[in-house]
Amino acid sequence: MDLFDLARQDELKRKAPLALRMAPRTLEEFVGQEAILGPGKLLRRAIEADQLSSLILYGPTGSGKTALARIIAGTTQSHFETLNAVTAGVADVRRVIQEARDRLGLYRKKTILFIDEIHRFNKAQQDALLPHVEDGTIILIGATTENPYFEVNPALVSRSRVFRLEALSDAEVRQILERALREERGLGGLAIQVDAAAADHLVRIAGGDARSALNALELAALTTPPGEDGIRHITQDIAAESIQRRALAYDREGDQHYDTISAYIKSLRGSDPDAALYWLARMLYAGEDPAFVARRLVICAAEDVGMADPQALVVAMAAASALELIGLPEGRIPLAEATVYVATAPKSNASYAAIHQALKDVEEKRISGVPLHLRDASYKGAATLGHGKGYKYAHDYPGNYVEQQYLPDDWPTGRYYRPTDNGYEKVVKERLAGWRGQRKER
Repeated sequence: MDLFDLARQDELKRKAPLALRMAPRTLEEFVGQEAILGPGKLLRRAIEADQLSSLILYGPTGSGKTALARIIAGTTQSHFETLNAVTAGVADVRRVIQEARDRLGLYRKKTILFIDEIHRFNKAQQDALLPHVEDGTIILIGATTENPYFEVNPALVSRSRVFRLEALSDAEVRQILERALREERGLGGLAIQVDAAAADHLVRIAGGDARSALNALELAALTTPPGEDGIRHITQDIAAESIQRRALAYDREGDQHYDTISAYIKSLRGSDPDAALYWLARMLYAGEDPAFVARRLVICAAEDVGMADPQALVVAMAAASALELIGLPEGRIPLAEATVYVATAPKSNASYAAIHQALKDVEEKRISGVPLHLRDASYKGAATLGHGKGYKYAHDYPGNYVEQQYLPDDWPTGRYYRPTDNGYEKVVKERLAGWRGQRKER
């Protein structure tokens, strides 16, 4: 490195964003993730002993994945290389591997390769890493916001320890902001007063993302001129301008997509309209496809409410049609109405269980023909084959019911549909019991 390079790096450090300047330098400065980095935890012991194996850090934006990698880079005796999956190609991977192989052969020195956003590597790039991770030429540290079990080569995942990082708590984000205001490398050189309401707003809207909170604090501080007392006074209004909209960690094809819709469906099934509305709002706010939500709502109405309230399916379908007709933002109203209806409806999955068992029997048991009296007798020659012979037309009998065989001859006598006592299904249960009672009398 020449003097010009050194000067350029010093200038970059001086003008770096607050979030980068405040990145923790040691494990003691690292805030949060006690479940994996607390005293005595495996990952902490491995870092402190400089005995890392390949690992994948998986968690939301601003939870500390890259910061943790920098700490490892500052503490390890191994050579530390960094690649970003967005800009690196197979040639970069091969160069790093060749240098790692030379370094290991000449100096017996290990190489740790950190790949940020590893889920963005394509299959060829990930395959290029695999044999060298397996034989120990490199120790891989991958960082990703996506579930590695879905987005990373399974062979790479199987050769790595996966550590999940959680979004920071409000108290942890507040601690990071207070340190930034206090320390010289942060905003400590400026006289800043942050109102309690302003700090609360920054913490709340950041939603566990330390980087988002620090960026907002820096914007608020640098755009607020000092008052007559020389102090930059950050009010709640200034804080609100600096971080106007919560940036939800949400990917319409990733974990948040599946986890949030799962929470929504389970809230509907669990008859909690408030929770269901909250998860609906989360999805709509984050830009989820409302048609996807409507489809899941229709499924839930049929699967989880079922015959306990058949009207739930009608309401859900009406909401889906209304959404298609009027779109957003007004479409959220019928979605909310149907959400409340399905959540508060009596529940029964008896129809779902019935079709599941029937399909299982069809798949596993011998399939016999349709009984002759149930076969179609309308086409030419059918009657001569005995089709329809002996069939009893239900409308010719009292109550429009007549006992008759409807299952195949050798089919099990067990019943598929077992109605519950919930809602309208209790009426259906009583009706079936009455018909079955007539059979016994005969």
